[in-house]
Amino acid sequence: MELFMKSSSLWGLEIYLFCFFIVLSNINKVFASHNIFLDLQSSSAISVKNVHRTSFHFQPPKYWINDPNAPMYYNGVYHLFYQYNPKGSVWGNIVWAHSVSKDLINWIHLEPAIYPSKKFDKYGAWSGSATILPNNKPVILYTGVVDSHDSQVQNYAIPANLSDPFLRKWIKPNNNPLIVPDNSINKTKFRDPTTAWMGQDGLWRIVIGSMRKHRGMALLYRSRDFIKWAKAQHPLHSSPHTGNWECPDFFPVSLKNTNGLDASYRGKNVKHVLKNSLDVNRFDYYTIGMYDTKKDRYIPDNNSIDGSKGLRLDYGNFYASKSFYDPMKNRRIVWGWTNESDVLPDDEIKKGWAGIQAIPRKVWLDPSGKQLIQWPIEELETLRKQKIQLNNKKLSKGEMFEVEGISASQADIEVSFSFSSLNKAEQFDPKWADLYAQDVCAIKGSTIQGGLGPFGLATVASKNLEEYTPVFFRVFKAQKNYKVLMCSDARRSTMRQNEAMYKPSFAGYVDVDLVDMKKLSLRSLIDNSVVESFGAGGKTCITSRVYPTLAIHNNAHLFVFNNGSETITIETLNAWSMDVPKMH
Repeated sequence: MELFMKSSSLWGLEIYLFCFFIVLSNINKVFASHNIFLDLQSSSAISVKNVHRTSFHFQPPKYWINDPNAPMYYNGVYHLFYQYNPKGSVWGNIVWAHSVSKDLINWIHLEPAIYPSKKFDKYGAWSGSATILPNNKPVILYTGVVDSHDSQVQNYAIPANLSDPFLRKWIKPNNNPLIVPDNSINKTKFRDPTTAWMGQDGLWRIVIGSMRKHRGMALLYRSRDFIKWAKAQHPLHSSPHTGNWECPDFFPVSLKNTNGLDASYRGKNVKHVLKNSLDVNRFDYYTIGMYDTKKDRYIPDNNSIDGSKGLRLDYGNFYASKSFYDPMKNRRIVWGWTNESDVLPDDEIKKGWAGIQAIPRKVWLDPSGKQLIQWPIEELETLRKQKIQLNNKKLSKGEMFEVEGISASQADIEVSFSFSSLNKAEQFDPKWADLYAQDVCAIKGSTIQGGLGPFGLATVASKNLEEYTPVFFRVFKAQKNYKVLMCSDARRSTMRQNEAMYKPSFAGYVDVDLVDMKKLSLRSLIDNSVVESFGAGGKTCITSRVYPTLAIHNNAHLFVFNNGSETITIETLNAWSMDVPKMH
């Protein structure tokens, strides 16, 4: 444990003084999906470097990707459309790339479905959604950019041949655009139409993300025939001081079980979720509430907050998410984009690729009704290979051990921790109440000794721990309850010296009651340059991007550690090496 503790005081002081500056100065560099490098947009890759390329996450053979546009299930085939630059590894030249799969794991890459070619999308074919109409005909709604000022309209596309099982070719009819912003709308902040849903009155409805002054808006439109659309007098929902809303997603969730529901579901025992991707900070936030179908208004629950103090789908590198209903397995699945954190466009050009999609997740409402639960789709388990298992192993203060027998750079780990008492939980400093969890993690990192925690996994680690990304829990005693902090801390993930590289201490709080059940579970998916983690059965999710120089492929290691004074028991630990899916 000595190496794991090295220079902890210096590190902690540095982060305490500068954590806010680091986060604010880097956030636009890393999460801006539309940083424009005109001179680099068509810089072709000489070769594709595989050092940090993922193995079982979705990504095309080369070049830039961002938003998952319109995932859908149609006639036995899963379709994923996504924003893609076919000419280079930075944002630009964007088309709707198209891939298909039978299982959401093994993919066939097809020709782009939509690309800018007409006056209604001449300057860009941006994100949108897919809807399956009652006659089993899919239709895509997407944002078209019509001029060099980024003025935006909403268009549609339909399959050229419904008998083609892969729906390879799509047509953009000449009666586009379907929706043009009126004078009350900011034309450059008018994008990303949702999947449509039908109301009891027989009218279709969609939401489009927008902003008026400082107010984020989910603009509501209605149509009887899916062609002529009219804007409602009021938005479905809006919120002050939240900035532009991108990639909105609106869907029902069951109060009774974990099954998914179609967007048009009108039965009882449901709540609704409104997710927005906030342009101001590049994170995905959501609220849970009631959809008043008579007034066409969405009202978040009292404990559900809009904006940057609200709930996030993922407390790490995860943006522009899009969900869809899977009728094959009666579930709702969410996809999200995780971009690169090595920041400089020259890095993307040299390696020949940029961006991945996070593992698709089944999503449902927690029994409390207060938050969503997310879990990797069950099909991912078909990639599990060699397995190791541990039971009832105790870790005292300062102890750690290596998990051997699997490939630590490409693995799926599930571990259940327990502890006998909460008495050693540290006091939660009241001054932290106004801080984000990420800032608390920067102050109380994995090397700072505690009471109940920090304990967890040291992932993508070099043999002597010069590099590692710890994913861990730390329990605090607050005034009325216990607060569980979950961190995925990339600050020591690489020895590479690059001031522009974004290495945050991503974190979120986990809403669990530890008084009766003194247990915490963690699942981490490790895939070369990504660590995707799920705390407490999917209550809190954090995705980190990492770029080690030593802990690469066979030189990567995995450790379990406890740096708290309370002894931790590993009740069960199951870990698998992960196979590589088929990509064509």
